[in-house]
Amino acid sequence: MKKIRDKEPVRHEKRPSTRNRALKPQQIKLLLHVSETMAAYETLDEMLSVLVEMATREMDAERSTIFLNDSDTNELYSRVAQGNFLREIRILNSSGVAGHVFTTGEGMIVHDAYSNEHFNKSVDESTGFTTKNILCVPIRTLKGEVIGVAQVLNKKTGQFSNDDRSLLEAMTTQAAIALQSTQFVERMKKFRKQEMEFFKVVSDITAEIDLGALLNKVMSEATRMLNAERATLFLNDEKKNELFSKVGLGLDATVIRFPNHMGIAGTVFQSGETVNIPHAYADLRFNPAFDKTTGFFTRSILCVPVVNKSGKMIGATQVLNKRGGPFTKEDESRLRAFTAQVSIALENAKLFDDIQNMKNYNESMLESMSNGVITMNEDGKIVTCNTAGLRIMKAEPAEVLDRPAGGFFTGPNAWVMEKIQRVEETCMPDVAMDAELEFGDAIISANVTVLPLSDEEKKKLGTMIVIDDISSEKRMKSTMSRYMDPGLADQLLAGGEDILGGKNALATILFSDIRKFTTLTEELGAQGTVSLLNEYFTIMVDCIQKEGGMLDKFIGDAIMAAFGTPVAHEDDADRAVRAAISMIRALNAWNVKRAEEGKKPVHMGIGINTDMIVSGNIGSPKRMDYTLIGDGVNLASRLESLCKEYHASILISENTYNRLRGTYRIREVDSVVVKGKTENVGIYEVLDYHDQDTFPNVMEVVNHFKNGLHLYRNGAWDRAIDAFSEALNLHGDEKLCRMYIERCKALKELPPGESWNGVWVMKSK
Repeated sequence: MKKIRDKEPVRHEKRPSTRNRALKPQQIKLLLHVSETMAAYETLDEMLSVLVEMATREMDAERSTIFLNDSDTNELYSRVAQGNFLREIRILNSSGVAGHVFTTGEGMIVHDAYSNEHFNKSVDESTGFTTKNILCVPIRTLKGEVIGVAQVLNKKTGQFSNDDRSLLEAMTTQAAIALQSTQFVERMKKFRKQEMEFFKVVSDITAEIDLGALLNKVMSEATRMLNAERATLFLNDEKKNELFSKVGLGLDATVIRFPNHMGIAGTVFQSGETVNIPHAYADLRFNPAFDKTTGFFTRSILCVPVVNKSGKMIGATQVLNKRGGPFTKEDESRLRAFTAQVSIALENAKLFDDIQNMKNYNESMLESMSNGVITMNEDGKIVTCNTAGLRIMKAEPAEVLDRPAGGFFTGPNAWVMEKIQRVEETCMPDVAMDAELEFGDAIISANVTVLPLSDEEKKKLGTMIVIDDISSEKRMKSTMSRYMDPGLADQLLAGGEDILGGKNALATILFSDIRKFTTLTEELGAQGTVSLLNEYFTIMVDCIQKEGGMLDKFIGDAIMAAFGTPVAHEDDADRAVRAAISMIRALNAWNVKRAEEGKKPVHMGIGINTDMIVSGNIGSPKRMDYTLIGDGVNLASRLESLCKEYHASILISENTYNRLRGTYRIREVDSVVVKGKTENVGIYEVLDYHDQDTFPNVMEVVNHFKNGLHLYRNGAWDRAIDAFSEALNLHGDEKLCRMYIERCKALKELPPGESWNGVWVMKSK
């Protein structure tokens, strides 16, 4: 670690002035009192407080402030001020009257503050205090070192005199030694505390092996250690030549990736040199597009390389927006030392993460398979058996694992052992189609494949058996899945009576509908319409089922789907929103293909709502249909219709919005009472499917719109129109803002009265 060294205080030659006038006996007594009083206190806060009180009293003034110089930041700071009290005030040590006195080393008497060129009027404007006159002197040690300034405001009787100046300079000189020594002790204590915290944190961090948790700990500590707003640690992916980072933990973790030569982090990674940018927007290397996308405003940046013990670059740590000023050389040293200490832990965690991902991938692949997979080593002992294999063979792990295959595949299943021996001899796969296997009292039909296992050098590692169950249950499921969602088919096969009888469930309902479908059908004709719908439904259903949604039904050109029934997930609202975003993106890609074929584009609206619904098999004994009913279903349908009114593609209810776990680009568009209801509901528009071409300046537009909506709800029609117009200046095709401008003009002409609460009542479905 780099040792902290106090910078040399400002030195000025002593000049003959009013400071050297002879002091009166009572003043000499006062100075002795200052020395004795300062010596009685141990902390800087106490010393500053008592010195302020004495200066205010002896100068017969309204307010006093003692500023000390912070040589690390070139700022004057005060921890105690009378009157409008601030715990800590910081100003540049060249700013204002205090800064002028500090830099010149000469005291000032200002009889009219507002006529002085150095006086900063904005301080009075922000505090409400009126400064009339000022006495400001440097705090000078006996060696002539200026370590701060003392400033006294508004003498109660008359004006400040040279005698006042001499006395104040003498008082501060008496106090300077105590202040300087206590300031030094405080710095050393702070440094020692930081060092102890540093080693404690490093010890805690290096004990972490999980990469996601480790990255979050490092970023959190870097943010705290440098008193910044945000920090990100990027590691290099050598296979993809990308820098990546994980933000968040568990299912909510987000992985950020970009080429390892891009941006500030990429520059630092490639060069191995620290980059310290005090003003981000003044530096050509900074890309402001990230700020526009996220809404975050970057002021200052410190980025250092992460180097392992062999001197190899393994990543970069980037810290943004130091509070209280730009990042210092000390910050650079601390961050480099910190990343150097944790680099070993990072490499170990990354290696562990790679191995764990590979292991999880292989296990997940095996466990997700419906086929049974059994592996044996060179000695013929069973090493692994996935869940499907145990289920098919109706066995417990202890009955299968670590047992010789010859002792398990016996009796009616002895033919399997014969195939295993043949594969071991020939090193060629062997397949038995529609063969019978007997486990317990059950006989199943299965396709059995026996495969040889070997490494890259063709060395024998053992044998693998794959059992594909093609019994009647599987045939039935295959048939049923053609007509209904596979998830529903699974539950019906497991015990459909409970589901068919009906149940209440919290679910997220998705409705979608093609816009101007009647016009399309008139142009396409019957065969063209059927062809279009088949292609359209195939694309949309795939998007829904990829997110675990259940297709409930097609209603003409409309789709009704549910997330949360019959199988519930903790993030069903997110699944529905992700499915909707995927549907719009897939539709846009399909429209590009249609345009190349000379066909007209297809547009649609999507409504999503989360609520309690009733599900079950509804109908007559001759015709039954599994479906969903309830007010929650109706509201989702209403939201789909409202997409036309609000010129949106995806609208979600506040019920869904409040349950979202992920982060999306969403804006509130209105609070409405839909047709047939009396209570209002908040509606939100999802914008994630947009890019810079389809929705320029999206974050700025959303911010202006949010401001306009707030003003609209408060009845400030003209100001609301201005806010919506600002959004239109950024995105001329923002139809929602145009709609609100028309609303505001109409409400301005016919005011709604005192009952106005910003809720819009829909007159149609």
